[in-house]
Amino acid sequence: MRPYTSKSQAIEAFADHVSSAKAAFWQQLNMDFVMGNRDGCWMWDVEGEKKLFNLHTNGGVFNLGHRNPQISRALTEAVSEVDIGNGHLISWARAALAEKIAATMPADLEYTVFGVSGGEAVDLAIKVARAFTGKTKIISAKGGYHGHTGLALAAGDEKYRLPFGPPAPGFEQVSFGSLSALEKAVDTDTAAVILETVPATLGMPIASEQYYPAVRNLCDRNKTLLILDEVQTGLGRTGRLWAFEHFKVMPDMVVLGKGLSGGIYPISGTVLRKPLESVFHPDPHIHVSTFGGSEIGCLVALKVLEISSDPRFLAHVNQIAGHIRRQVEKLMQRHSLLKGLRQLGLFMGLELEDELCGQLLCAAAYQHDLFMVYANNNKAVCQFLPPLIIDERQADWVVDRLDQALAATDKMKSAF
Repeated sequence: MRPYTSKSQAIEAFADHVSSAKAAFWQQLNMDFVMGNRDGCWMWDVEGEKKLFNLHTNGGVFNLGHRNPQISRALTEAVSEVDIGNGHLISWARAALAEKIAATMPADLEYTVFGVSGGEAVDLAIKVARAFTGKTKIISAKGGYHGHTGLALAAGDEKYRLPFGPPAPGFEQVSFGSLSALEKAVDTDTAAVILETVPATLGMPIASEQYYPAVRNLCDRNKTLLILDEVQTGLGRTGRLWAFEHFKVMPDMVVLGKGLSGGIYPISGTVLRKPLESVFHPDPHIHVSTFGGSEIGCLVALKVLEISSDPRFLAHVNQIAGHIRRQVEKLMQRHSLLKGLRQLGLFMGLELEDELCGQLLCAAAYQHDLFMVYANNNKAVCQFLPPLIIDERQADWVVDRLDQALAATDKMKSAF
């Protein structure tokens, strides 16, 4: 089934025909891992020699683990009945998923427009905000990340857009968590404020309890919409189904992605408050995504939502989160370079003493069979995102390996 018999062949083909820079990046770090078999919390390299515990989960794509049997079964059953479908036509599968999403959301967040990627879903949210308000300005957070497509790219941190030319007009970034900065930026021409509920790429800073209610109030005063990007924080990752529930705030739009796929079939969604759906009334085909809301993907996502919204599942996430916090606090007493744990449920970031430590820890973790990455816009924080199905025994094993990796990091840093 696989065209390459060795890892080196796969890497050579990848470098020649996909990305020479990416192949070189991983080879320089001695982390030239080529995914082969995978199951649950684990993935093996293509030759079966290297086994890694996944502490990245591709930003939450693998919330339910690799090749989750319930999700795989949902996909098989879906393929036996439907295909991608037609985005122009009425679809019972899209209706069923959208109705289920609406049932999990507060108040009148009742409509979902489906896409393929989180970036596409963010693009749609910004389009709706501008169409509904008649305004143009979009405010987002410095160091944030919303995807690599057009409007999503413009709303993200400048490092992702500078290589590709001048910035799109109408976008402004402010410091995350600073209400005073936001108050200076929001004006009567502001269509929307878009924020990741907890910005992963910025190193998982967690806003104060007062921040989001104040942002909501500021938006209301200026007739500005509030868009919350839950592509990474949604679907139980924080111990609640949606991370914004922690902050007692009502957004106008919620962006979903990554974990909605179950790691099996790509799908994303832009959830709208009922009044916003009116932008599609003059022409319901003004926005169409050929593969967005694929009927196969909708049936897969229905099973994802069923699992993720189960109170027993969420209780498990919180129980494991508490266990890991207690274990990491012990590590902090042994390793001076580990300064803290940023945590909402199993959405976690390890705070280290500087950016070099963050980079070294990722390399050391790999040597101790853990796959983790640093936050790209704050390399002093390592993302710590196990699959939500992790059990206590596995958590103890991970923490033990992390202990060893931290010791190795300390030794490597002393050599600099």
